[in-house]
Amino acid sequence: MKLTDNVLRSFRVAKVFRENSDKINCFDFCSNGEAIISSSDDDSLVLYDCQEGKPKRTLYSKKYGVDLIRYTHAANTVVYSSNKIDDTIRYLSLHDNKYIRYFPGHNKRVTSLSMSPVDDTFISGSLDKTIRLWDLRSPNCQGLMHLQGKPVCSFDPEGLIFAAGINSEMGPFATFKLQYDRTCEWTGLKFSNDGKLILLSTNGGALRILDAFKGAVLHSFGGYNNSKGVTLEASFTPDSQFVMIGSEDGKIHVWNAESGMKVALLDGKHTGPITCLQFNPKFMTFASACSNMAFWLPTIDD
Repeated sequence: MKLTDNVLRSFRVAKVFRENSDKINCFDFCSNGEAIISSSDDDSLVLYDCQEGKPKRTLYSKKYGVDLIRYTHAANTVVYSSNKIDDTIRYLSLHDNKYIRYFPGHNKRVTSLSMSPVDDTFISGSLDKTIRLWDLRSPNCQGLMHLQGKPVCSFDPEGLIFAAGINSEMGPFATFKLQYDRTCEWTGLKFSNDGKLILLSTNGGALRILDAFKGAVLHSFGGYNNSKGVTLEASFTPDSQFVMIGSEDGKIHVWNAESGMKVALLDGKHTGPITCLQFNPKFMTFASACSNMAFWLPTIDD
């Protein structure tokens, strides 16, 4: 089944899970699409089975808190940032709920975490105005960049380069200058799976798609509600054809990445802002979250 405008418009919430008492700050699908793990401001990690459509396990990180959770390539392991006590990144085995390694170095909150798609390296960006490069096998930072502001960063799909954005500048493989919008700051950066596009999200009411090679702004998307400056996650669909973002009123907006045309407006009946939104990498489903987690399915076969 192929993703088309009609299929996207047909998506409806199939299941809602109320496992959390506070907002879900992040979630991540494992690479085979069979599981999803969430981190929440209630200090819990919830593991869901996507095929059975149900929560499997809940773990807690009461002492350190948990944010920016990411699967690594090893089965049943994750890295995540702390939002209490310190700013150390933690590497956790879900199998026995034990820490494998700690990655100390940042001295302010980590705001960006990206796992290399090809190996055991990952990068982190922090309010301490640095980006650090790490290897899961060593607690020592492998590389450090000092920047002018709070960075957002991500690896490209081939793991060859990473992009860093500091509000109005992109780098480091080529520096692009974008017109700086003082009303909002950049909160997220993602590559499309084909590596051709970069999606920049902000804490305002605007999203941008850039040409990943030239840095030109191809489209700016607005028209979704975000009056309170919430960090809303925007995502590409796995085929790189569509861009989607939630909003503070519980609706999901979808655009065609090439034409820039609005394709769909979906109502998730979320009780709060949709802070997290990602398409499953392998299956025709996506998830959205406020303090509740919703799994979506298409209702037509196109």
